[in-house]
Amino acid sequence: MAKGYWVANVDVRDLEQYKKYVAANAAAFNKYGARFLVRAGRHEVPEGRMNARIVVIEFPDYETALACYNSAEYREAMALRLPAADSNLAIVEGWDG
Repeated sequence: MAKGYWVANVDVRDLEQYKKYVAANAAAFNKYGARFLVRAGRHEVPEGRMNARIVVIEFPDYETALACYNSAEYREAMALRLPAADSNLAIVEGWDG
């Protein structure tokens, strides 16, 4: 079965508030088996535009990635992120070819 992924890019406006989001999102990510593959590491953007922080999170499958996003635990965490950062997020099914 193909894995599911969150692919996000974020510009943090309020670092102290964003830290609260990071602490709070652990509950959802632990519950849904999330694993960080990329978390704001060094990068270049040779084409197009991206926000400053790039994050890739792996889930056991696509359905689990969606369930995590729609969970009460993540909604509580997201309420802390929204005033602190501008974000783009895609939830993507991996290729198992």
